[in-house]
Parts: sequence; structure tokens; C-alpha cells
Amino acid sequence: MKTRIPIALAAAVTTAALLAACSGGTKAGSGGGSQTLTLASVDQGSVEDVVKAFEKANPGVKVRYTTSGADQYQQQIRTQLSSGTAPDVMSVWPGNGNPGATYVLAEPGYLRDLSDQPWAAELPEAVKSVAQYEGKTYNAVFGQNGIGAVYNQQAMEKAGLTPPDTWTELLAFCRDAKAKGTPAFALGIQDNWVTQLVLYALVATTVYGPDRDFDQKMQAGQATFAKSPWTTAVDKYLTMEKTGCFQKNPLGTNYEASQQLAATGKTLGIVQGNWVIALLKGKNPNGTFTFKALPATDDPSATLIPAAAGAGYGVNAKAKNEDLALKFVTFVMSPEGMNLFVKKQGGLPSLPDTGYAVDPSLTELSTFIQDGRTVPFMDQLWPNAKVQQTMLSGLQEIFSGQSTPRELLGDMDSDYKAGS
Repeated sequence: MKTRIPIALAAAVTTAALLAACSGGTKAGSGGGSQTLTLASVDQGSVEDVVKAFEKANPGVKVRYTTSGADQYQQQIRTQLSSGTAPDVMSVWPGNGNPGATYVLAEPGYLRDLSDQPWAAELPEAVKSVAQYEGKTYNAVFGQNGIGAVYNQQAMEKAGLTPPDTWTELLAFCRDAKAKGTPAFALGIQDNWVTQLVLYALVATTVYGPDRDFDQKMQAGQATFAKSPWTTAVDKYLTMEKTGCFQKNPLGTNYEASQQLAATGKTLGIVQGNWVIALLKGKNPNGTFTFKALPATDDPSATLIPAAAGAGYGVNAKAKNEDLALKFVTFVMSPEGMNLFVKKQGGLPSLPDTGYAVDPSLTELSTFIQDGRTVPFMDQLWPNAKVQQTMLSGLQEIFSGQSTPRELLGDMDSDYKAGS
């Protein structure tokens, strides 16, 4: 939890790898050293405007950047860091849940300590806790994201349907949508990071609704995945699939294709992070997309949303242009840079008092955050990245009939118990 993206989830992501170069005029006349910054990002569709604004604010500076999907990025970044070929600045997820997460990259010394940067002390405690490793800040987390159902309002109006507020209504919604020839949700689990999102949305309510201390109990060895309401959440995920909540062949549909389905009204929506809204608008500029909680019980007041710090940016401990890297990260964490990012992504800023006006599409997410009806992305507090990778591949195997929920949760327990 792409998320994480994973998550984490965290952060907006794409499956298409794109290499782009932005020219920034002539080289600055003084200051010494290269005026070229290298950057690797998973924020396709939003980092471009930030780069342009940064270059405009720093005449003579050129940013060479790549964007890629979370799966590809996570496979590549460790190799690049260990071989000394990593860029100056790179996307880094909060916590410990995937191969590109803060703990995973900071522990071997790959990231520069950013604790001395002025914005580090201003991070809210919930964000700071997953942006740090051993009390030091390594991740410039600029936004908060949530996971839920994003509806295509025009498609919903055409179908004559409204967003469900309860689990019973959700299944009825899926049946009605299917009967009208338009599946409720696009699901692109050919990209394995996407498999976690529906599950996380359900786990938030089924697991953490009755027990907000579940993570602490897991850490103390007092709870397991296999003997907890995680089993309920996985069962509900599969019930959604059997009820026809998704389009045909989710395993043969990638993230890009799922966006296209939701953006063009081939489905009524998509269960994703709020970052997908910007991508949907890019494919359908005239469309209106709204984020809503995905219900998992028949008590609307008990519904929770997974919401947490999204992917931020870290500085390579061996950056070839450290000063410029720090300047870029500072810009990302400024009101201008932060607001550019979250506006494009359809997210919320991580720092207060940025002057950001919440997009109407995120009213429900903003309300849930303000009311304390959120829980962190599940993987951010796991002891290692293996648990998430096992979950992602295991969910794909369940959808292809090669595994079972019991096997999946048992394997996750084994990886969790292995520790960090």
C-alpha cells in the first residue's frame, strides 16, 4: 500500500515508464558544480508541473527526471543505490512496507538525513513517525492520501445509481450496475501493487473498526493475520469479485487500462487512492470524479478510511549535487511546491497553513481525516517489506485460483514473525 502505494500506497503511480528532460536555460554563472539535478519519481502527471516551477524559480537549473510505475521503480531503485547510479532525489514511501520505503532505504545508509531542514520540525506527528528512521527524518512527505471508491459522476447519473453507504448496499450497487451493462469498479491487478487497495479499504473498517490497537497487538505477538478479521476482509474482497463488482478479467487488466475504463464510463468508478483522480481527469477533462469511503459493514458510522502520508522524496546520501537536491526538496515542502503537487494529485497537504483549498471531490476524505475516522496504510507499520510482497503476489494467486485466503494470511504471518 501502493502504496503506499503501494503504498502506499502511497502516492500516485503509473505503469508506463517515461523518460523526459526539461530544459532550464543556460547554466548559472557562479556557484560552481553542475546545475543539473537528477530525479526519479513515481508521481507521473504531477511532478512535471513541480519541476517546471522549480526550474523557473532557479534560472539556469535543469532537472533530468524519469517517472515509472511503483513495481518497476521499487525493483530498480535498490539496484541503482547499491551500484552508485541512483539519482540525486528519489521517491520514497513512508514507513517500512515496501522496497522503496523510508526504513528500508535509510537503514543501509542510502538516504541523507533531512532532520536539519526547516520543514522537518513542522511535520505532524502522524506523518513524522513514518518519515523517520531511528529518530531522524529522511523523507520529505508532501501529501496525505486516502483509499476508497472514486466515482465517475456522469456515468453514475447515466446509470441512475448513487454511491452505497453500507455493505449490503454495496453488493446491491454492484448487481444493479452489472445488470445495466456497466460494472461498478475497474480493477487492474495485472500490476500487483493494485491488488492491495480494495483489501486495505475493507480492512480499515473490519479490522481497525473494532480494534484500533491491532497493530500494537501484532507487534507484541498477541494477534495474527490468520486469526483476525483480516479473514473477513479477504472474504469480502472475494465476495465483491463473485458479485460482479469488477469488470471481466481483472488479472488481464493493468493500472493504465483500469483508469481508462473508469475515466470513460466503461465502469462507474474505481477503488483506488485519491491520486487517481488527477489521472482520470487527464483522460477525461470534462469528467467529474468524487472520492467516497468504501463500506464494509452495515453501520455507516463505523466506516473508516485508510489515510496516511503518501510517497515523498528522499535525497541520495551520495548525491552528485547535494545542494541542488536539498533546494529541490525544500521547494517540494514549500506552500507553492506542496500545493502544486496535491492539486494535481487530488490530495491534501501534509503541512498546515499552506493556503490550500480542498477540491470538492475530496470533501469526504477531508471530513474523515478531520473527524479522526482514518487508519494508516496497513503496510506502513509492518516490520519488513516482505509481508506486503507476499500479500500482493498471494492475492494475484487467489484471483487465478492458485491459492486460498488461509494460505495467503498464513504466509503473511510467517513473514511478519521474521521481523525486520
